Amino acid sequence: MTGFTKIKGIHRVLAVVVTTGTVLGAGALASPAQAAVPKAPAIAAKGGFVMNNGTARALFAKAADTRRSTGSTTKIMTAQVVLGQKNLNLNSKVTIQKAYSDYIVAKTASSARLIVGDKVTVRQLLYGLMLPSGCDAAYALADKFGTGSTRAARVKSFIGKMNSTAKSLGLKNTRFDSFDGIGAKSNYSTPRDLTKLASNAMKNATFRTVVKTRSTKQKVTTRNGGYRYMSWTNTNTLLGGYSGTIGVKTGSGPQAKYCLVFAATRKGKTVIGTVLAAPSEVKRTADAKKLMDYGFKK
Repeated sequence: MTGFTKIKGIHRVLAVVVTTGTVLGAGALASPAQAAVPKAPAIAAKGGFVMNNGTARALFAKAADTRRSTGSTTKIMTAQVVLGQKNLNLNSKVTIQKAYSDYIVAKTASSARLIVGDKVTVRQLLYGLMLPSGCDAAYALADKFGTGSTRAARVKSFIGKMNSTAKSLGLKNTRFDSFDGIGAKSNYSTPRDLTKLASNAMKNATFRTVVKTRSTKQKVTTRNGGYRYMSWTNTNTLLGGYSGTIGVKTGSGPQAKYCLVFAATRKGKTVIGTVLAAPSEVKRTADAKKLMDYGFKK
């Protein structure tokens, strides 16, 4: 072999080594970037959506625009309508009517255990609405803030306000035919719409305070002018069960299955989302945790 041939051979070897090194180097650089992209989680719920609450950027979507029954997550809109009233006095009192307790019995609905004749403030009714998911509290609020000469007319008016509010927020796949989502045939929304609704509701300081409360003891006035204490515990077990949780509302029902609208803040970043039609209470909570974990990594 001549010297020239040897030099050519060395060049070939060097070229292979350099080329291989370049490929390996590129691979080494690419791997961390690829590893940094979190894998979207699998959830048991039929629908789910998560967004960055600060930027409104979607972070996860599964059947996010499919209309489904919402159960008591409907009560987010109930609260939204109440808190949107002009010149609202949160300390004004509402007398609990027998119709509210009769409704609970007839529907076998979740209850704040309001007692007929008691005088309860609007603020207290919001706690009764959002923590134990009281359908009696929802009825009382609809009766108070609807307009009309009869209770039926006032309730119809209030539900009309729920739908007009949904329209004003651009919730195109949302419709309400009840003040609480219980026993409703045409009460529906989507994971994306409910998340948008909750995001808007969370702009209100009173709403934020209520939905992040794990439990409360409220002093209410009795029919005879005395007082009693009402104790309510939040059905949202993410409070205290997931670091940074700030709300917002559970829901369930024969059609709705298990639903949850959730929000949490960590290191200045808030993620907010919804799961609809989870097969169990345990799985809706697990789904929400997965989605928030994923949202914080995105």
